Amino acid sequence: MSDAAGHGIPVDALDFYDDLAADNSRDWWHAHKARWESSVREPMERLCDALADEFGQAHLFRPQRDVRFSADKSPYKDHQGALVSLEAGIGWYVQVSAAGLFAGGGFYPTGPDQTRRYRAAVDRPMAGQELERLTAALVADGFVLGGERVRTRPRDVPADHPRLELLRHKHLTAARDHGAPAWLPTAEVVDRVRADWRAVRPLVEWVAAEVGPSEEPRRR
Repeated sequence: MSDAAGHGIPVDALDFYDDLAADNSRDWWHAHKARWESSVREPMERLCDALADEFGQAHLFRPQRDVRFSADKSPYKDHQGALVSLEAGIGWYVQVSAAGLFAGGGFYPTGPDQTRRYRAAVDRPMAGQELERLTAALVADGFVLGGERVRTRPRDVPADHPRLELLRHKHLTAARDHGAPAWLPTAEVVDRVRADWRAVRPLVEWVAAEVGPSEEPRRR
C-alpha cells in the first residue's frame, strides 16, 4: 500500500456524508456501515496515528448522535471528528464531512468553571494581551476563530473593555476549513493537518495553562 493510500482521506468519505444527508436512518446506516468503516473511520484512524508521535493519541468520536435533548432525531452525525486532548475539553481537532476537511484546536468547556477562568485570564493584562496577540496571528494566517459567544458582553464587563470580543466567548477555537482539495486523498493530508495543529499549539497551550481542566460537572 502506498503512503497516499495509507494516509489520505478518500473522496468517498465526502460522498458518504452526502448520501447520509439524503437518508439519515438506521436502515441506511447498517446497509452502508462497511463503507463508513473503509472510507471514513479507518482513514481517519490512520491520519491520527501518523500524528500521534507529536501530538498524542486521538479519540475518534462515535457516529451516533445523542438525541435525548434535541428536536432533531436524526440518529447519525453528519461528520466524523477526532480529538487529541491536552486536558479534558482542550486540544486539537480534525473532522471530515460532506464539506471536506476541517482542522484546528482550542477548548470546549466540560464545566462552567472553565469559562469563568478563561474570562478572568482574558481580563488580566499580560495573559489577555498574549491571547490577543496569538489569536491575531492565527487570523492573519487564515484561521477562523469560533466558539459559542454571548450576544453583547458578559455581565460586569464594560462595553469599552479592550478585549471585549475575546471576553464574549464561552469557549474558543481556531480552525481552518480546507474543503476538498486535490491533496485530500493523498499522504499530503498528514502534513497539512500537522501544520494546522502546530499553528494552533500556542492557543492550546495558553488555554491549558490559564484555564486548565474543569473541576465542576457540566450542567444541562
